Amino acid sequence: MNWSQEVVGMVVFETERLLIRDWTDADGDRVFDIYRRWEVSRWLGAEPRVMPDRGAASKVIQRWNERNQEPPYGVWAVEERATGTIAGTVLLVPLPDPSDGTAGRGEVEVGWHLHPDAWGRGLATESARGAIEHGFKAGIGEIYAVVRPDNVASLAVCNRLGMRSLGRTTRWYGAELEAYLI
Repeated sequence: MNWSQEVVGMVVFETERLLIRDWTDADGDRVFDIYRRWEVSRWLGAEPRVMPDRGAASKVIQRWNERNQEPPYGVWAVEERATGTIAGTVLLVPLPDPSDGTAGRGEVEVGWHLHPDAWGRGLATESARGAIEHGFKAGIGEIYAVVRPDNVASLAVCNRLGMRSLGRTTRWYGAELEAYLI
């Protein structure tokens, strides 16, 4: 199946190999294909679960694009320049307040969720580095990453990004996570 996109959303920033852009309705099949997979979804949220159906993908795209209306924050598509394939998601979002889940104390998170067919090529690191630079250019002073302790691949991305380990915390998302800061 060809996951290339003919309709491109607004590009937010670019890296050497990637266009980071808003999601489009045409991306729904790929979103579902990413988040229906346990190997991706197992690392996400306080109680990980897979996306149940294609309709959920349309709803999440709408929600993400609403978040993208508050620059410099967003949840964006990671599109490979060479092929037009959506590799996954990169995000730059306020971390939730630990007490009620609303926007917290100005702490900002970078995150990435890539399809398994995009793993092992440095795309998570490249897209996250671009998101961090995007945040710094907008005046954000520090950016966190929070990773499940057994997610070896994402822990390695944090290290490749030059992030400093802060140790484990249960402060965000109702789960014990490794916190990193840059």
